[in-house]
Amino acid sequence: MAGNSFGEIFRITTFGESHGVALGVIIDGCPAGLAIDPAFIQSELERRKPGQSAIVTQRKEADEVEILSGIFENKTQGTPIALLIRNADQKSKDYEHIKDSYRPSHADFTYDAKYGTRDHRGGGRSSARETAARVAAAAIAKQLLQHYGIQIHAYVSKVGNIAVEKPYTELDLSQTEANIIRCPDPVIAEQMIEFIKVVKKNGDTVGGVITGVIKGVPAGLGEPVFDKLHADLAKAMMGINAAKGFEYGSGFAGTELLGSQHNDLFFSEEGAIRTRTNLSGGIQGGISNGMDIYFNVAFKPIATIMRDQESVDKDGNPAVVSGKGRHDPCVLPRAVPIIEAMAALTITDHLLRQRANKL
Repeated sequence: MAGNSFGEIFRITTFGESHGVALGVIIDGCPAGLAIDPAFIQSELERRKPGQSAIVTQRKEADEVEILSGIFENKTQGTPIALLIRNADQKSKDYEHIKDSYRPSHADFTYDAKYGTRDHRGGGRSSARETAARVAAAAIAKQLLQHYGIQIHAYVSKVGNIAVEKPYTELDLSQTEANIIRCPDPVIAEQMIEFIKVVKKNGDTVGGVITGVIKGVPAGLGEPVFDKLHADLAKAMMGINAAKGFEYGSGFAGTELLGSQHNDLFFSEEGAIRTRTNLSGGIQGGISNGMDIYFNVAFKPIATIMRDQESVDKDGNPAVVSGKGRHDPCVLPRAVPIIEAMAALTITDHLLRQRANKL
């Protein structure tokens, strides 16, 4: 199976399945001498782990990270870093009923079509549990970015049709972790939470939007022509389970503006070149311009619902698939740290690429 690695210089390769022994990641290209706080890696995993509130899956996993190599006396050695997260609370029997049938809108059929085999226990490699390895790797990347004053934030900005109307510049992003939905607008957050509870009670699921903000990125990151910064961010985000759309800057709303309205005019402030507006989303020509990078990622409703659905088995015979097991009624709260993780991995990789571009 190809496609398990991400990045060019700061490169990660993840491994493991939802109901296997463990998940893990190998990080290659991390510079030597970086001070690492293992407690921070663990805290990032705890933001993503299941069972953390009433509106997420109740699978109980401690997600305790084990550092196997590459870090000595809490400093990177410039050698491959290996991180391991053992699985503890698998209930594989919950998936026996779909061993020979395909769940609607899952990867069951497509994995069979591609490989001629599949791990039906929780989806195997296609499970979103794989993202724990990404979050662990990104905790290393975030600690590197701290040295450069780069900060990454993400928050839930929409659940169903309940949306935060304020732009991120008018929100206190430090309040994102103040509620279980991870929305920095407390009034809207409460509405979102109550809506998800109703959806869950009805045996259904709901999607929404997560907004990402990257602050402190210097001008000059990005590798035209095919590795443009926004293109790599899009690839990073669209590689997350259940992601259905990506936009940055003005996004699709920018199509309603004229060029005279959309252009970001330059000015100089205390010796730094900036733009008066930021409809470009901090990226122009595929290269960062020093302004905030901001984007939205759309997530579909989770495909596993607690209702019977029509389907077929592997031989094409009619089948009924029943929703069983422990699943998220809404992926968004746990996807926030995953969005941050993929943004951190992308920016770290481009930051290290840029160091090789000029003296």
